[in-house]
Amino acid sequence: MAEPLLDRARRASRRLRVNGEPRAHYVICGQDPLAYWVVRAMLASETQAGRLRITLIVPERRRSPGPDGRDLPGIEVIRADRLDEVTFRRAGLAGAAGLALLHQDDVGNMHAALCAQEVEPRLRLVVRMFNTGLANGVRQIFPDSSVLSDASMAAPAFVAAALGEVAPTYFRHGGRTLYVARRGDVRPGEIVCGVADTRDPQQEQVLPTDDRRADVVLAEALGRPAGTELAARRLVRARRRRRPVAMVLRAIRGFATRKIGIAVLVLLAVVGALGGLYANAADVSWADALYLTLVTTLTGQDPDIDKSAAEQVMQVVLNLAGLALIPLITAVVVDGVVRARLAVHTGRILPERAGHVVVVGLGNIGTRVMAQLNDLGVEVVAIDKSGDARGAGLARRLGVPVVVGDAAQEETLRAASVANCQALVVVSTDDGANLRAALNGRTINDQLRVVLRLFDGDFAERVQRAFGIGTSRSVSYLAAPSFAAALLDRAVIATIPVGRHALLVTEVSVAAGSELDGLSLGTIGRPGSVRLLAHARAGQRLDWSPDPRMVIVAGDRLTVLARRAGLNALLRAAGPPEPETPTPSGTPPLPREADE
Repeated sequence: MAEPLLDRARRASRRLRVNGEPRAHYVICGQDPLAYWVVRAMLASETQAGRLRITLIVPERRRSPGPDGRDLPGIEVIRADRLDEVTFRRAGLAGAAGLALLHQDDVGNMHAALCAQEVEPRLRLVVRMFNTGLANGVRQIFPDSSVLSDASMAAPAFVAAALGEVAPTYFRHGGRTLYVARRGDVRPGEIVCGVADTRDPQQEQVLPTDDRRADVVLAEALGRPAGTELAARRLVRARRRRRPVAMVLRAIRGFATRKIGIAVLVLLAVVGALGGLYANAADVSWADALYLTLVTTLTGQDPDIDKSAAEQVMQVVLNLAGLALIPLITAVVVDGVVRARLAVHTGRILPERAGHVVVVGLGNIGTRVMAQLNDLGVEVVAIDKSGDARGAGLARRLGVPVVVGDAAQEETLRAASVANCQALVVVSTDDGANLRAALNGRTINDQLRVVLRLFDGDFAERVQRAFGIGTSRSVSYLAAPSFAAALLDRAVIATIPVGRHALLVTEVSVAAGSELDGLSLGTIGRPGSVRLLAHARAGQRLDWSPDPRMVIVAGDRLTVLARRAGLNALLRAAGPPEPETPTPSGTPPLPREADE
């Protein structure tokens, strides 16, 4: 244990001496909203001027509609389309404190990491990867590294919202397994502290002053299932019965094209009219006329010169109609079989369902949400524009039906039985398409629970107010605190999303001579900002019910639940005192980040 700490100290002291730069330097590479939120989280982590330097590497042109951080003040921006040694040297990576590779290409991030190692071998590295199975390989090559998946971090929040529950956040700390639940789903003795009061969606209060007002709580797992598991079990018990008749009717509706159907109907009408004339000419009953008409039309009839002229004319015309009718019937059968096979293959013909969850978009996050819902025993129907989407293969292995089509179209949503589903989770990468799918889903079912992914936080809040879509999530916003903490080499135990807020569970060590050294534990808590969970003296076990009058001494460990701004203030107060460092001329002060 001593050797890694010594290496870390040497690394930190060397970085502070590079080019006489007293500030820690971090390089962030990204081209989507994750880079934007990570930069903002970094800036919020070090609000004292002159303590942090950030260089952001972005492509020459924007490649996504959302923000990517290049317009944030107080950072240096390098524009480059290739992450190679030349680019990293331009960004001043040599001697930097850390590097974050936040592109969505796993192989590209690995290549960039190898190039960065040539520039700075002893580098704190944070890599974004969808395939977390590569994590062990990355850590072998880069010992001081963290491999994180934003999809894995954010997926539980979407799953919980789809089930109408709070985030299924489980984590183990200090010998206890803790999770977030509704107050009514846990016993009073299992509650550790209140997390939020969400009874009024327009005025959610996190870490309220009065714990008893919180309907969302942090609880200890003592063998009773969490609310999310109970909801999943209810959904499993409520699985609907198949409706084969409805499936057949839907298949018939899509059996042939509209033009061929109209042609067949018109021709049958002509045959019916000619049959009526034939009955009058032959002076036979309607039953005999029907028989003669069908036989004449479909098979032909031997000529009979003894018949009247009217009967002979009707017979010739009916034979001609039969020549047209038989190819049309053949065309209907062939076209219908082909269309039916294609419809079954693409998921357009599915049995009616109820109580399931529809997931739109099988990209990184959609695939994770689909898999987690399936693991909980909840039936899922997926929708994607492409049959070769990233998660299509996993969906087939799990037996999840996939509807191939545009979710913004009502026909596609109806094929997935949105009218009877438990929730619609829309997580594609296009904000406009997501909103259209959500609104069309509400048109089909005005009581539908919609979980909407939107990159723009302000847009999400306006959509929520304007259209009554109560749940919106930003994957980048939910994952950014963990990426920033990993880059700053801080251990975040868990991230708890509550509505539009992200709360962090972190252990903070008190340094000698810090502002907290000598204060009481009662001064730690701040309503709406910081909540003390546990306290431990150096070398001792955590006390989950500490006396607020106890005096804090150097070496104490504080486990807290906090918002980002409150945690940043607590970390500064617990850190060692630092000498005042003048801000270099021409460098603007870092912006002070408002609490989320």
